[in-house]
Amino acid sequence: MSLTSRVFSLFTSTEKPADTTSPAVPSANTHDAAHTAPIRTSTDTDVHNGLADLEEEEPRPPYLHAMLAGGIGGTCGDMLMHSLDTVKTRQQGDPHIPPRYTSMTSSYATIYRQEGLLRGLYGGVTPALMGSFPGTLIFFGVYEFTKRKMLDAGINANVAYLSGGFFADLAASVVYVPSEVAKTRLQLQGRYNNPYFKSGYNYRSTADAFRTIVRQEGFSALFYGYKATIYRDLPFSALQFAFYEQEQRLAKEWVGSRDIGLGLEIFTAVTAGGMAGVLTCPMDVVKTRVQTQQNPPEPTAAPAHKPSVEQKPKSGMQTQSRSISTRAPAASPAPPGALRLDNSSFFTGLKMIYKTEGIAGWFRGVGPRGVWTSIQSGTMLVMYQYLLKQFEAFSEADDTNPL
Repeated sequence: MSLTSRVFSLFTSTEKPADTTSPAVPSANTHDAAHTAPIRTSTDTDVHNGLADLEEEEPRPPYLHAMLAGGIGGTCGDMLMHSLDTVKTRQQGDPHIPPRYTSMTSSYATIYRQEGLLRGLYGGVTPALMGSFPGTLIFFGVYEFTKRKMLDAGINANVAYLSGGFFADLAASVVYVPSEVAKTRLQLQGRYNNPYFKSGYNYRSTADAFRTIVRQEGFSALFYGYKATIYRDLPFSALQFAFYEQEQRLAKEWVGSRDIGLGLEIFTAVTAGGMAGVLTCPMDVVKTRVQTQQNPPEPTAAPAHKPSVEQKPKSGMQTQSRSISTRAPAASPAPPGALRLDNSSFFTGLKMIYKTEGIAGWFRGVGPRGVWTSIQSGTMLVMYQYLLKQFEAFSEADDTNPL
């Protein structure tokens, strides 16, 4: 089978309509009824039907259980990998020419040596925590609801998984995008009065960051990069859960049981997050640039042949000498009136980065992003499955031993 056929098969239904109603017919035969649960036929023609039967037998946890398990798992994953996310943000948003952060390991060591753990590698961890738990809580609730509704309506499972991740992230974005703006700027800034890295920001704390952003830039600034974040996170979540659910089905088919073991649980979660993270890296670069760039005031009477090097801020807010998204190390200064990412479309941003930095610009920080999404997704999804089993065990214990 060709690669094109394999990809196309993910989005085409492999189940016959009659199969969805047939399991109830042979239930009158006790011999057949005894074989309805985990045992599946091994013939090639019944592989997909066996997977469908296994999926139907999967228990559907209560929405509260799914939301709590997802919220706890997602928050633990985010907190565990926050330092690596900081390295990725520095690589993607570095305004210096040439960039000061290159490889992942050297960047990690440099930030730790110069700025420390809490103010350097874990800068912005407070707003990250503020957005992570409620965001993943909403995400898993909407994901389970959307997925179940679409599966019950007879829609192809892969389409249901893609759509579930898409709509779940759309619902959660209202909560986590403002925290993402503050988190990203604090990560790029590093320590207060940072002598090692000039990002254009210098907030004293998380509260000061929110106050300063609202006071100097307006409340809408908390949603800077909202479209770019949506363009990054919607396909990421859709691909992540489509990959994960498909790998879970294949693993259960291979093992022959719902319990695939910790090793395969980790493998399916890590690979799903890693593949989705690498594929959506260009979107992540645009998102980081939009949320962290500062554009100097419009020049008043600057000569056309002599671009301004640095503008003095009028409102006390620090500005950068260049828009960090529009120039590459070998590029000449942008002419007056050049497009800037904050007032351009997402796709214009992609074109601008490609024009000035090439394909490498799209994939700046792909190493730490790939590692970060792999481990974060692995932690979140493995904990999600584990907590669901624990909640199920507690519920069964309460049912069998009522007070």
